Amino acid sequence: MKDAAPQTIYLKDYKPFGWIIDDVHLTFRLHPTATRVISRIRFRPDYEVHDRPFMLHGEGLKHISAKVDGHEVTLNHVEGGIEVEVPHAPFNWEAEVEINPQANTALEGLYMSNGMYCTQCEAEGFRKITWYPDRPDVMAQFTVRIESDAEHTPVMLSNGNGLYYEQDNAQSPAPNISIYQDPWPKPAYLFALVAGDLVAHEDTFKTMSGKDVRLSIYVRPGDEHKCAFGMEALKKSMKWDEEVYGREYDLDEFNIVAVDDFNMGAMENKGLNIFNSSCVLASPETATDGNFERIEAIIAHEYFHNWTGNRITCRDWFQLCLKEGLTVFRDAQFTADMRSEPVKRIDDVLALRARQFPEDQGPLSHPVRPESFQEINNFYTATVYEKGAEVIGMLKTLVGDDAYAKALDLYFERHDGQACTIEDWIKVFEDSTGRDLTQFKLWYSQSGTPEVTVREEYEGDTFTLHLTQSSAPTPGQDVKAPQVIPVAVGLLNDNGDEVLPTKILELTEAEQSFSFKGHATRPIPSALRGFSAPVTLTQDIDNARRAFLLAHDTDPFNRWEAGRDLARDSLIGTIVKGTAPNPDYLSGLKTLLRDDRLDPAYRALMLGQPSQSELAGILHKQGHTADPAAIHAATETLRDAKAKAFADLLPDIYAANQVAGPFSPDAEPAGKRSLSNAALSLLTRLDGGEAAEKQYKSAGNMTLQLAAFGALLDAGKGENAVAAFYDQWKDDRLVIDKWFSMQVMFANPEDLATTVTTLTQHADFDWKNPNRFRAVMGVMAAHHAGFNHESGAAYKVLADWLIKLDPVNPQTTARMCSAFQTWKRYDANRQALLKAQLERIAGQDGLSRDTTEMVTRILEA
Repeated sequence: MKDAAPQTIYLKDYKPFGWIIDDVHLTFRLHPTATRVISRIRFRPDYEVHDRPFMLHGEGLKHISAKVDGHEVTLNHVEGGIEVEVPHAPFNWEAEVEINPQANTALEGLYMSNGMYCTQCEAEGFRKITWYPDRPDVMAQFTVRIESDAEHTPVMLSNGNGLYYEQDNAQSPAPNISIYQDPWPKPAYLFALVAGDLVAHEDTFKTMSGKDVRLSIYVRPGDEHKCAFGMEALKKSMKWDEEVYGREYDLDEFNIVAVDDFNMGAMENKGLNIFNSSCVLASPETATDGNFERIEAIIAHEYFHNWTGNRITCRDWFQLCLKEGLTVFRDAQFTADMRSEPVKRIDDVLALRARQFPEDQGPLSHPVRPESFQEINNFYTATVYEKGAEVIGMLKTLVGDDAYAKALDLYFERHDGQACTIEDWIKVFEDSTGRDLTQFKLWYSQSGTPEVTVREEYEGDTFTLHLTQSSAPTPGQDVKAPQVIPVAVGLLNDNGDEVLPTKILELTEAEQSFSFKGHATRPIPSALRGFSAPVTLTQDIDNARRAFLLAHDTDPFNRWEAGRDLARDSLIGTIVKGTAPNPDYLSGLKTLLRDDRLDPAYRALMLGQPSQSELAGILHKQGHTADPAAIHAATETLRDAKAKAFADLLPDIYAANQVAGPFSPDAEPAGKRSLSNAALSLLTRLDGGEAAEKQYKSAGNMTLQLAAFGALLDAGKGENAVAAFYDQWKDDRLVIDKWFSMQVMFANPEDLATTVTTLTQHADFDWKNPNRFRAVMGVMAAHHAGFNHESGAAYKVLADWLIKLDPVNPQTTARMCSAFQTWKRYDANRQALLKAQLERIAGQDGLSRDTTEMVTRILEA
């Protein structure tokens, strides 16, 4: 029997909770299958809004007892929790419940990961721990007592500062007691508890006011050697937040715990950040440069949440972008400062176009601040995070650096300790700058990706840019009002000299013109510099102009974009008309590759090309039926053409960018490895894998070894490497995730479903572990030609596994359903195959609320 249709929750229906919490005392008596949770909470009415039933959330709790002011009370069970008769005055609530962490495979609330107790409470996991008003606008101080046995849980942690720790060895088994107190009010979603056999990598940090903070990264025994980089990243983050935002850490200790089974990358719980192991553990032998950079960014992101998310949090989950968009923007600033600003910007735009643009243009489209949801877990999306960050970036561009800093100071001063809304955020900028941001706020309420069209006119000495903006209809929003779009523009002359430095044009109307006088010759515009807004840009320019910008543009992003446009047009020409790769693109790229003055990481990005999924989206938008096989063939043809065109250059690039000496994950050596590995990928198409074989055998770090492994797989020469890699790394769970992923990534399209099925039969395929599941199924869904093979075999494989996973872990299942969101791009046969699998998932008895919402939205759009 199918579950009832999920309830839709609307922003317009928000009502505050009717009571204020003075303090919370929790006692946990840990047991794998029968943990007791005892809560003592002091409530008092909020007399402005108290005329509501007293309702506490709860899910899957075995109720033991409940008292109000010492007297037993009767619970009235309602949807989502309980209602209780309480006095119209301050009162004490006491309750005891029992929960089963070991059976909690959804990894929300309190659960177990390989014998370790851990929590994940965002967004609504705390209601699986005890009766509580589990909503972000209810904030309170928590004191937590944890009791267990010392043998299995020698380390027990919670939020805030540790007050007490005891091991009583006089008893058997020896009881273990820890008490933590968090002095800062927080919502329940920031609660955290960890207990298990852990070891700490420790350090200290002196804040700008001179306070010493104890820093610890807790890991399983045997992982201690993988913590040093994460600790340095944490200290860099703390120092950067002081220097750039003036934000000092506010507790006596800061703890990070690495957890193997975790649905997310990490969680910013106050003073006790819980991390997916893959996002904190790293050594040169087991982690790539990409892993190191990602770890650095995620540690910074979660630490920055201490102020933008914890000290100031969200009033309700519709405001999720308030903390996430702002914190993503802050961690992007941090990475740009630590590494390369142009490379970081390009990486962010690549991610935006790969994940957020398809979301914005498909059935899962929603505003940065949604108006409704059925399951909040489904709105931890690229739109909320990445587009939310772009909106912050646009706001900073419009008001300027100094005004942005002033506004942030006011934001922290005005709203510290509060649960806020987008309106609060916008009002801070209006008050500090005097600007009316009513129109700008449309970025939070209108979904979709605006399209900006540029038309040029030159008359006399006046050059004019005519700009128009438009937005395609999206679900629930057929008519879109013009938005405020900052378009960064520079002008170049025929020699490539900049005759107008970057200027911000504020496009606020459907059509608008901007004139520039005093130009004796027609200038060449460089538009949307630095990708100043998350829009698509349409210009009537030819490949000769693009080649000129590739060679001369002074804006690093637009120089890269010109090359990208040339590659895109070349590929579309090959797919639609069967034309050969564009020689002007190859020639211009070769000239750029020769320029040793350019950052190696930047040149490596230049060697990349549009993804097959991106090309499918472009073809669909142009009115063509996307043929995954033809797209795959065209991308392979262009790679072969690059290898031949750069044959004389590749060996020198490869040799010149070898890094001698001890491994360093810093930007400069990492950039060189990136360029040498990009060259190796093309060299392999010329030498059949000879250079890759040598690199694989001599590699002294995972960055070089994995690149060589991939090159061998790509060349069809990886059979021996598959076995050797597994034998070498079979005892390292994070490296074996890579082993699974690489075989899926480089599988032949026609063999993908078979390859994945074979891998799922391997003894190390733990489908209940989110990392391992994503390493296979997530990579399969990203294998455009193989996943969308005309047989539909991969569609069925993914649907089979999602049906199996949904009762165990609905959150991971629902997120993986997004693999089907672009199903209407393709031909009638593929659409029918995709629709059949979506309907099969939707028809399952007892399908979770998470997955039901996702599949329904995809099918109905």
